Amino acid sequence: MSARRTRDGLAALAGLAAGAVTVGVGSLVSLLTGASTNPVTAVGATFVDATPMWLKEFATSTFGTADKLVLGIGELVVLGLLAALAGVLAARHWGWGATLVVLLAAASGIAAMSRPDTGTLAAVPSVAAGIAGLITLRLLIDRLPAETPAAPRPTAEAPAAAPVSAETPTEPTAPTVGWTAPLPPTPTTPSAPAASSTTDRRTFLQATAAAAALGVVFTFVGRAVSSSARATRAARAALHLPAPAVTAPPVPDGVQVQTPGMEPWLTPAADFYRIDTALVVPQVNPDSWSLRVHGLVEQEVVLTWAELLASELVEAWVTLCCVSNPVGGDLIGNTRWLGLPIRELLARAKPHADADMVLSKSSDSFTASTPIEALTDDRNALLAIGMNGEPLPLEHGFPVRMVVPGLYGYVSATKWVVDLEVTRFADATAYWTERGWSEKGPIKTQSRISVPRTSDPLLVGEVVVAGTAWAQHRGVDRVQVRVDDGPWQDATLAGDGGIDSWRQWSWRWQADAGRHVLRVRAFDPNGPQSGQQVDVAPDGAEGYDEVEVSVA
Repeated sequence: MSARRTRDGLAALAGLAAGAVTVGVGSLVSLLTGASTNPVTAVGATFVDATPMWLKEFATSTFGTADKLVLGIGELVVLGLLAALAGVLAARHWGWGATLVVLLAAASGIAAMSRPDTGTLAAVPSVAAGIAGLITLRLLIDRLPAETPAAPRPTAEAPAAAPVSAETPTEPTAPTVGWTAPLPPTPTTPSAPAASSTTDRRTFLQATAAAAALGVVFTFVGRAVSSSARATRAARAALHLPAPAVTAPPVPDGVQVQTPGMEPWLTPAADFYRIDTALVVPQVNPDSWSLRVHGLVEQEVVLTWAELLASELVEAWVTLCCVSNPVGGDLIGNTRWLGLPIRELLARAKPHADADMVLSKSSDSFTASTPIEALTDDRNALLAIGMNGEPLPLEHGFPVRMVVPGLYGYVSATKWVVDLEVTRFADATAYWTERGWSEKGPIKTQSRISVPRTSDPLLVGEVVVAGTAWAQHRGVDRVQVRVDDGPWQDATLAGDGGIDSWRQWSWRWQADAGRHVLRVRAFDPNGPQSGQQVDVAPDGAEGYDEVEVSVA
């Protein structure tokens, strides 16, 4: 049993090494066929597409912007377990292990072919990876050390007799009468096969380590030596944003509440939340980028990168928010954007009178459905190319993304945008609406308490309570705070950066000893936010943010 367990363990190592080669070869070959054809990426993206709403919300609420990292780690863990199983099966019966490898390659190939942004060669990386994995597994399994059967144990009823070899001389025995005691067994030295087994194991482990290292190198090269990625990064580094024709209003004095622990009014690009469906950031070279406007229009329009840069661009302060942001959550950020008003582009295309929606599409075929009135009224709905005075970061949509004030990102903030189809809600659906989310996604008025937090030590006396409220494209005009079941009391609003930006607030509380619950609510011109507790699905969370604190 111990020998079998040892052999299974070594076989599992062989499977893991073969799995590393499989992943590496798939990554290398996908350089020729596109990042979306990488077997690991294709399977992960297919899983994301098939994720039910409840699981997606669990991942977002639990892991936040780290959801992609967690998914990637989970996928590699599952792949590692399957690879180890393939090794064990192959050691016991080659056909079993080989069948598992073929099935995994076939599944990844089918996933790659099902991706909307892949071509006719989508399955090639999976096929090449499967062949490389089979060859590697076969070579390593052939080098597994042979099982050495254990020597039988002597028993009390039948003492073990020492084996007699042809080379070991035996002492002559004299004729005896009656019973004679048997001679004691001749001591023996350890046999040569033990040393041979150790040598075989060392050779096997060396071969396994070499295969695994080769797979890691292949994977690293496949990720790092992408010509499209290099070209895109170089283009971004060389880009100098044109001066805007319309600059953003100066930031008013006092927009930032000066209390330790408060988030900045202007969110740095590095801290801006990222929630999207792209497991691998699309690499779009601006030199080859264009945007097509078509559908229910009088004239189809194609906008090139050069034309976009030469347009009269507009700067605007806009707060974006994810529909998955829970009450009190941080999937929200405020930034100065630079871009072309979408209404000007649509005016050139002349939408039909019965069109009520624009279906935007990214380079990786993600889609979002935006009410056409939000793109044609006077709000700063932009084809954005800049963020806080710099070109868009790659993960935030470089070279071009959409920014639409007042709508959750899932219906408006398409990154890496390449296509606008003017259509109707009755005729077309988008990625998330097909998965149960609402069609139009207007942002709900919400507020949160940033300080104090539950873990903060508080003393009797004056305590500053502060936070942020938002009601994009309506504006926040009042915030109130409540302690326990007491009356609502007005907070002091910080400076107003405009109706499309969030607004900070503060309130000075004369705290009594004991445990207390703080709650906040915001008002827009239509009245107070809803206090009813509503989950994020299907159209955004509702309810009062509350923090329980202890005052000593």
